[in-house]
Amino acid sequence: MPYHTLQEAIKDSPCKVVYICRDAKDSLVMFESFCSGVCLFGPFWDHILSYWKASLENPKRVMFMRYDEVKADTRGQLKKLAEFLGCPFSEEEPSLGSLEVNKTGKSINGIDYKNHFRKGIVGDWKNYLTPEMGNKIDMIMEEKLKYSGLKF
Repeated sequence: MPYHTLQEAIKDSPCKVVYICRDAKDSLVMFESFCSGVCLFGPFWDHILSYWKASLENPKRVMFMRYDEVKADTRGQLKKLAEFLGCPFSEEEPSLGSLEVNKTGKSINGIDYKNHFRKGIVGDWKNYLTPEMGNKIDMIMEEKLKYSGLKF
């Protein structure tokens, strides 16, 4: 039976899902495409809202994390993640960008995985976007996320 929403798929799955969300301005690469909702996996706001809603509806199966919180308190956030997954806490913290598959592999559309990684610095968008561009994205995100309870 095909699923129409993430919530339907999770309901029938024995798996746990962890979703780490970044500030839209720190995650985008092409400004106009982002603002118009043209992204590889659909509009950013639809993507994060599906995981946000799933985490509210099924908190034992879906964990929604914010990247800036992980950067600010890595140990504490990893501890929460380990508890959520029912795994012992490990001090080893591999970097996704350093994994061999992410250095040499390609996505389904032929884009090198390495092109999906940025520096990982919270607020680094200010080095790439003008204040006007940042404000435009803030307004789009506010409109798209209103009434969801999800704030940036």
